[in-house]
Amino acid sequence: MPAVLLAVPNVSEGRDPDVIAAVRAGFEHELWLLDEHTDPTHNRTVLTLARDQFLWQGLMQGAATATQAIDLRRHDGAHPCIGALDVCPVVYLRPIDREIARQDALDFADALGRELEIPVFLYGELASSDERRERSYFRRGGLAELTRRMRSGELAPDHGPGEPHSTAGATLVTARPPLAAFNVVLGTPELEVARDVAGKLRESGGGLPGVRAIALELPGGRTQISTNVHDPIAIPLRHVVAEVRRLAERHGARPVEAELVGLIPEAAMEAYPADVPLVGFAPARHLIERRVAALGR
Repeated sequence: MPAVLLAVPNVSEGRDPDVIAAVRAGFEHELWLLDEHTDPTHNRTVLTLARDQFLWQGLMQGAATATQAIDLRRHDGAHPCIGALDVCPVVYLRPIDREIARQDALDFADALGRELEIPVFLYGELASSDERRERSYFRRGGLAELTRRMRSGELAPDHGPGEPHSTAGATLVTARPPLAAFNVVLGTPELEVARDVAGKLRESGGGLPGVRAIALELPGGRTQISTNVHDPIAIPLRHVVAEVRRLAERHGARPVEAELVGLIPEAAMEAYPADVPLVGFAPARHLIERRVAALGR
């Protein structure tokens, strides 16, 4: 059975439908679109794409469109970002395909730096040192701080020029197995409460293994715990909801709903709690195994 690789480009536009459509068309030119999630509050669109070989070549056209269409100098959104094409992991679904995915990600990073002149930082399992494994290492302080660090010589890219692109910034690239991008909404407007929950939920704060979390303010008097669950089979989403519930209850708050960004393995949804509705969830659309099976691969 040939490898089917996924890619999950995160682009820093979630409000202009014409720009989103252009970027989508760029990626769809050579890749199969499995899912699209657009969030105007985050000002971000996340696409899930697939191809059975040479995924990086298909990614380049979408990356070129995003570079032309998105100007970070005018960007405003709740989610931290450093690039027009902010993050682009290549995802392998089977351990046997890990090396194929790694090479695809490295080829894409090289082409981004060489052809589009965008500095690329490798993170996660492709990082050159432990401190570079986390995206937060590059994002802290935003694009302005990244520019300062690069110009001072403190931080060098793995590919591409020595400072950010004038309008498109920089891009983070890795190869990884599937994770869950999972957001839990709290019924409280108090951002400090959400920050406390996020801080204690994430692995670095003594929380759940492999969980990254930040707190964001939402319209309508609510807040959000935005998470990445790096192994959603070992830590299914019910565990994340239970821990958010426990931590929020200390402040008299509770989770009221949740959402997925992109696709997840089917096992991640086992025994998911019915009292925290997963807005817009459809198994045929959001479960990786079902979406890949629908490709006939």
